[in-house]
Amino acid sequence: MNAPETYQGLPVVVIGLARSGVEAAKALHRLGAIVTVNDLKPREQSPEAAELEGLGIEVICGGHPDGLIHADVALLVKNPGIPYTAPPIKQALELGLEIITEVELAYKLSDIPMIGITGSNGKTTTTTWVGKMLEASNLHPIVGGNIGIPLCQAVAEADPAVKPTIVAELSSFQLKGTQDFRPRIACLLNVAETHLDYHGSMDDYVESKRKIFANQTTGDTAVLNWDDSYCRSIIPYMEAEHIVPFSIYEELGASITAASASAKAPAAALYVTPSFIEGVDDELERTIMYIDGQTEIAIIPVHELGIPGRYNVANALAACAMAIAAGCKPEALAEPLRAFRGVEHRLEYVRQHDGVDYYNNSKATNARATIMALSAFQDQDIVLIAGGLDRGSDYMELMPTFQSGVKGIVLLGQTRHKLAQVAELAGIADIAVIDEAEDTVAAIEGAVLAASKMASKGDIVLLSPACASWDMFTSYEVRGDQFKAAVHKL
Repeated sequence: MNAPETYQGLPVVVIGLARSGVEAAKALHRLGAIVTVNDLKPREQSPEAAELEGLGIEVICGGHPDGLIHADVALLVKNPGIPYTAPPIKQALELGLEIITEVELAYKLSDIPMIGITGSNGKTTTTTWVGKMLEASNLHPIVGGNIGIPLCQAVAEADPAVKPTIVAELSSFQLKGTQDFRPRIACLLNVAETHLDYHGSMDDYVESKRKIFANQTTGDTAVLNWDDSYCRSIIPYMEAEHIVPFSIYEELGASITAASASAKAPAAALYVTPSFIEGVDDELERTIMYIDGQTEIAIIPVHELGIPGRYNVANALAACAMAIAAGCKPEALAEPLRAFRGVEHRLEYVRQHDGVDYYNNSKATNARATIMALSAFQDQDIVLIAGGLDRGSDYMELMPTFQSGVKGIVLLGQTRHKLAQVAELAGIADIAVIDEAEDTVAAIEGAVLAASKMASKGDIVLLSPACASWDMFTSYEVRGDQFKAAVHKL
């Protein structure tokens, strides 16, 4: 990407009036670019347009007009969720125009150090945790990106005098549109099959995730999940000076250098002792450990973490690795690890009713996320509410988890019949399928009522859909909110 100041007096186009698009347009306008913002939504559904028009920025709503994209456009900034198959993006590609997302623009606008966090699951929890750790150590974090505020807003509002650090949750959609983006600390939590309707292939999806490390070099830190085969496989190809793996299944300890002899030698590691390996009693007293050279430091007992679930132990390890790399002392991390009670719609406790605990995990938009959520309640029977947008998966990977802990299942959305077949093969006897309904509130209330009838005292009712929400709901947040309302209505 060219330096931002080179766009002064040149036409640039921003596609998408979401928050990131608004902030990108304002940033480019401040640089003196001739900015046009375009959105498919009609003008009456685009309240953000008035603010931009007040600044003198042209806003075109209701479609993509002829002539919007032309050979003289110096830059196109696209909303991350807009596919590359959308007509104006295709046209820009054909013309060889520069196409980026707001993340790339924000990086070019400021030299504030950034921590970038991506992965198929756990991004929001881990990003929030890192922010709280840095805050507890007076390191002035600004949390943004896919959560919090857009990165262009973050760099515009940051006070350089306090030496802030931007902690950014980054999706594959955002990363795909980067070129020079270089977070000084970058983390890949895990990789699972998801968003293939957008990326077109798993190769494109994982390559987009991998871009978080693409420009790292001397002085930079890469944090990776040692338990994820893809994350582990890319270590030899990384240029970051410091590589920090984390594991819940392998006690990395002092043997980490030898264990990675065929790759780069990690600078430090985070792990759990004793590890979570098959056949080992989960009641054992486990501790999160940090090792740097020959120095091992115990950070916190696992049972003291503020949120449950084995996968949240992995998120905690990743967060600790990044916080330490950013300057936090390991001994300062225990309190934020205890105090954090999770993020809304991510294994969120709703209430107890008739001795049954209800949890909202609406953010589980793929099968692996649901598997991870189910594993958090290994000692209790679960009634699962699942189903949603059909992206072509057969969901067979859910079967082993269904067999081990799901006593009943309630299904809705486009995938309800697919998931019912998996549930039948798994031997689940109590299966309820909610018919399609125009009224999503009635559908979710029906699902909650059906689940409540399957559950007994001491059980868990868990909304963890394994699917995106867009077949019925405008977002996973709306789905989760309606679920919580239905639970409170019982």
